[in-house]
Amino acid sequence: MMFSLWLTLLSPLPATDLILHNAKVLTVDNRFNLAQAVAITGNRIEAVGSNEEILKLRSANTKVIDAQGRTILPGLTDSHVHALGAGLSEQRAKLPRFDSFTAIQAYLRARAKETPKGQWIIVPRTFPTRLKEMAMPTKEVLDVVTEHPVGFDASYVWVYNSHALRRNGITRETADPPGGEIGRDAKGEPNGILRNANSLIKGLPRNTETFAFSKDERLNALQAQLKRYQKAGLTAISDRAVTEEDIELYQKLAKSEKLPVRAVLTWRLAVTPDTEKVVSRIRNGPKMDADANWLRFGAFKVTLDGGMTIGTAYQRVPYGEFGRQLYGLTKSDTRGQLFIQPGPLYDIMKAAREMGWPLTAHSQGGGAIDALLDCWERMDKQKPMEPTRSHLMHASFQSPEAIDRLAKLRLPADVQMAWLYLDGPALSKVFPNGGMRYFIPLKTYRKKGILLAGGSDHMVGHDKNSATNPYNPFLGMWNAITRKMTNGEVLHPEERISREEALRMYTSWAAWMQHAEKDRGSIEKGKLADLTMIDRDYLRVPADGIRDIEPLMVIVDGKIVHEKKDAVK
Repeated sequence: MMFSLWLTLLSPLPATDLILHNAKVLTVDNRFNLAQAVAITGNRIEAVGSNEEILKLRSANTKVIDAQGRTILPGLTDSHVHALGAGLSEQRAKLPRFDSFTAIQAYLRARAKETPKGQWIIVPRTFPTRLKEMAMPTKEVLDVVTEHPVGFDASYVWVYNSHALRRNGITRETADPPGGEIGRDAKGEPNGILRNANSLIKGLPRNTETFAFSKDERLNALQAQLKRYQKAGLTAISDRAVTEEDIELYQKLAKSEKLPVRAVLTWRLAVTPDTEKVVSRIRNGPKMDADANWLRFGAFKVTLDGGMTIGTAYQRVPYGEFGRQLYGLTKSDTRGQLFIQPGPLYDIMKAAREMGWPLTAHSQGGGAIDALLDCWERMDKQKPMEPTRSHLMHASFQSPEAIDRLAKLRLPADVQMAWLYLDGPALSKVFPNGGMRYFIPLKTYRKKGILLAGGSDHMVGHDKNSATNPYNPFLGMWNAITRKMTNGEVLHPEERISREEALRMYTSWAAWMQHAEKDRGSIEKGKLADLTMIDRDYLRVPADGIRDIEPLMVIVDGKIVHEKKDAVK
């Protein structure tokens, strides 16, 4: 025993591998302390402090970087992405910007020239809220192509051209499928819009493309997209709708030590009318076999309603007259769609909780939010929900009552500022006269003590600023601070939050929601060495300059994984 003690005393301390000094270090610890330097040993932060204190730790083999006054942040987390679909979306060809019917038609004509007759042409995910016409396209818009079936992907709503409708035998006599709706014109003829009714369409290609992807292509696309996230300053993500196939791809990257960022996965389970089978599936759900610091599960998810950009989010009130134009609705009292009724929702959530899952659900509209909170309050009476860190996802259309209920449960929310930035102008027309007062109400959340995790809901496109739901984290922070929309207007400025709070949404609060606050989310001794150095002072740059911040260096697990040339010496 004494011999072992002497060996311990004589053994040299681990040498410091990397020191970054002469920096402005935003630790994002509990007090939001500032420091000048950071020392890293292995994959952990060894010390944080003044230049003098940290430089004393260097040895002959220590790499020392002068940050030249640059700001260093904790590694950033995007709490809501769909990495594989995004990676595949431009795997073989860059997509144009779909901002009008004209742009959509130009894309269809170009694809028709290179696609064999009779094969599908798909317009990748696009929302009418972002089109100049402020309207859902109908079959007439897509009928510029007549010898191919055409599908317009608007997520929970699809639009088809006349060729596709004929091929699938959809006529004025066709009945609506269970839970779905066939859009019709004034004469009762199908107008091409199908809401939650893709069961009527046969032969629709996988991955919303006219070709299938091999497993290697999918693996490469996933890895490439995760590298893009890394380059944007992200060191961790939450992938919010993985299947067993997606899980296998992530595990393969993790086992071969090729994960560019840390990944926390949300298992989304499709819900069928047979609740007993769904519960059985939960009890025999997927397992994770990987280093938890790099890859693990974070939540169980169901899809409770549709999307606010397409008129299927389940609202408390009807979508109104402008909503009928924007979404192509045929019924004046449409509130959207609730996909799971209260009884089955409770049984499914209860089974998932019993298996140890934190719970969440896609819930955009106010009616869906209320239904989910009803379920959780019922569960909370049996056993407190707070320790699970279950969380609202999206929850865009809030109300004071719903916020109070969430605060009482002491649960967080996963929010996406892109919806406000890109879709706020159109939604403000759908819900005028105060209808947007509690749309993504960040300040009210904070006043009630609700923690927020910031994400993008990135799903299509490779560019961090122009993708469908941009994944640039600094764009998200800027939007949380300013609440500016694409039309230049500010949506309810009373709901703006501070720079510190916006940064916490992508660091410490995001890590807490992922049950990772002991290892990530702040720059503190003993935590994983995930850091992002940026090109300007986050705390002092004018507010509108925050969206233009660029990462100069990204460190993951103590290793420099991205560095702009000549950024620092």
